[in-house]
Amino acid sequence: MDEEYDVIVLGTGLKECILSGLLSVDGLKVLHMDRNDYYGGESTSLNLTQLWKHFKGEDKPPEQLGASRDYNVDMVPKFMMANGSLVRILIHTDVTKYLNFKAVDGSFVYNKSKIYKVPATDVEALKSPLMGLFEKRRARKFFIYVQDYDENDPKSHEGLDLTKVTAKELISKYGLEDDTIDFIGHALALYSSDNYLDQPALDFVKRMKLYAESLARFQGGSPYIYPLYGLGELPQAFARLSAVYGGTYMLNKPECKIEYGDDGKVIGVTSEGETAKCKKVVCDPSYLPDKVKKVGKVARAVCIMSHPIPDTNYSHSAQVIVPQKQLGRKSDMYLFCCSYAHNVAPKGKFIAFVSTEAETDDPKVELEPGIKLLGPVDEIFYDNYDRYEPTNDHTADNCFISASYDPTTHFETTVNDVIQMYTKITGKALDLSVDLSAASATEE
Repeated sequence: MDEEYDVIVLGTGLKECILSGLLSVDGLKVLHMDRNDYYGGESTSLNLTQLWKHFKGEDKPPEQLGASRDYNVDMVPKFMMANGSLVRILIHTDVTKYLNFKAVDGSFVYNKSKIYKVPATDVEALKSPLMGLFEKRRARKFFIYVQDYDENDPKSHEGLDLTKVTAKELISKYGLEDDTIDFIGHALALYSSDNYLDQPALDFVKRMKLYAESLARFQGGSPYIYPLYGLGELPQAFARLSAVYGGTYMLNKPECKIEYGDDGKVIGVTSEGETAKCKKVVCDPSYLPDKVKKVGKVARAVCIMSHPIPDTNYSHSAQVIVPQKQLGRKSDMYLFCCSYAHNVAPKGKFIAFVSTEAETDDPKVELEPGIKLLGPVDEIFYDNYDRYEPTNDHTADNCFISASYDPTTHFETTVNDVIQMYTKITGKALDLSVDLSAASATEE
């Protein structure tokens, strides 16, 4: 195995697979290994029997839940923004040819104890029961400002320099109420805390525009898309891509040990007595536990149901964001629902997740406000996992470690980590100017 590689990637989680694909397309020689005998690492996809084994040990699932193979339950479920960075990466690497996407039915927000559709345009703002009559008009004006805003056209800025004016200052110009700011910041711009209010408003406005443009893309009820059969398709699609570019994938490689030279830099990876040489290693936190620190914990519940989430307009696939203020919490709660319409469960069955950044050690109690919104469930599993971030200096050891997955039910934070890692590994910015029409979602 004395081959030399530019990069060895350890773990086949979503982030590692995307990076391996990007680096392969760039012409680097990549070896990709995983200690498990399946793709996906923490972000793997399980059938019903595997799900049962994962949460209950050796139990056999009840027959009334249907065939095990009809379930594709993603352990880290996230929807993709139709015009977002991940879709751009999938087009840039041409992985789209291995995947079929379908639009997600609905995007909702919990506000004042009820679930509402997230209004994303001036027209929707006027129709939304989220706001009273006068607030609707104010919100409509704000949405029009955002829609018309063009970074390169100073006329559209209305005298505001959004690289200096904060989001809070921009919003106060339109006199919006706290509940309105809450749903715009958390369910439209997808911020997971309120820190953005004190930052320059440009990023906030760009995020709102991305949402509105993605929403317009498939004329669906949401700006999101999701692969048929779930995210488990992604690692395998990237593995196929990597093979096209001469990369090598190896599953079931136990004890991947990273070897260092006298200067402290990576020189290779040893598994089963054989060493593959390399200049750089990319991995998830589990492969280098001594170079990461625990930064938090995610609490989540996985549910199997026989109906969609109530008050989501019978959406077969939907996201509901519960902003922290609405529950008196320090972090948002996320509801994710997908069903047989995306081939992730047998006919008539729905998979729902409730996830949040854990603030206590009791996921059952902590997730209860989200679980209450689901209505009756056939099965429920509780789970929590620690979140890690790298502490090493990658310039000193050439180890590039991804951060653990956060509780969000959309891809924006995950893909930002990937883009930053790409720049650290290659020393260049990732070019994401692609023809978005190359990714289409199947119409029913």
